[in-house]
Amino acid sequence: MKKNGLAVFKMEREGFKITLKTASAVASTQVVSVTQPEPVLVAQAAPAVATVGQTATPAASGIEIKSPMVGTFYTAPSPEAPPFLSVGQEVTPETVVCIIEAMKVMNEVKAEISGTVTEICAENGKPVQFGQVLFRLK
Repeated sequence: MKKNGLAVFKMEREGFKITLKTASAVASTQVVSVTQPEPVLVAQAAPAVATVGQTATPAASGIEIKSPMVGTFYTAPSPEAPPFLSVGQEVTPETVVCIIEAMKVMNEVKAEISGTVTEICAENGKPVQFGQVLFRLK
């Protein structure tokens, strides 16, 4: 869990339920939900020390949305679907901006801040690192 930045892991199946929590679970603020036919998994990312659990940070050229984990960056929910965002689009804190695949789990990333997209910094289908800038907003 520590290696992948997870603070809470819950798994439920018929007649079976397990919850694992780290010491930092109380302080975490970002929730990443993954829905599969069976089982249903819910994971919370542990807060980053520098950003205190937030993926959006102010920068000289505006606000940056950074990757909350290591994985593969996807701009759309499927190859044939339109991208979640385009330059000039308005976002709210609940807007899903991308998907990051980690360990074969698709994790939706939300903006967590309002603004207008000025730049898409990551490339679709390419690996991203924890803390890497994905989008810039104004």
